[in-house]
Amino acid sequence: MKTPLAAALLVALGGCAAPASYCDLSETGSACRQQHLLQQNDLIQAQILVTSGGEEGFELAAALLDRAEGGDRRGEVHFYRGLLGIRSGAALADTLAQLDTAASRQHPHAVALLYKIYSEPYLVAEADPERARQYRDAYAELDVARSGYPSFEQALVIVERLLPPQASAVSP
Repeated sequence: MKTPLAAALLVALGGCAAPASYCDLSETGSACRQQHLLQQNDLIQAQILVTSGGEEGFELAAALLDRAEGGDRRGEVHFYRGLLGIRSGAALADTLAQLDTAASRQHPHAVALLYKIYSEPYLVAEADPERARQYRDAYAELDVARSGYPSFEQALVIVERLLPPQASAVSP
């Protein structure tokens, strides 16, 4: 239980570091700052429920992700919806769509997870080496990859820790 929670907090704190907002977040008590703080709180709670909670928390996690979506510019909400889809056995097409949206917003863990899905294969019936290579190459273009943290290998380790021990098959 501690490992998924620690991994979730690591990912969550990375997402909180750079708020994507057009208002001055330094003004204590401003409506904009309060809204941002509430959205971050919703996202962190949803991350914890998705990664370490049981099925009884999935509905609440989905509601929190819906509420946090307005402030998400980096694809975190879509990434965690993708993870929620994996954990809850949602339709594969919906799960992949969420992860693709997160990857298009340059969420590093979404890119790494999509690589894993198509390289192993994981959740899909057959490996797709070309598609996996595209995600591997896309990771190399991310700002985080250029800075060196997390490296692609580190991102894969984090993704592995966020996944359930044995994911049930996702519906087509």
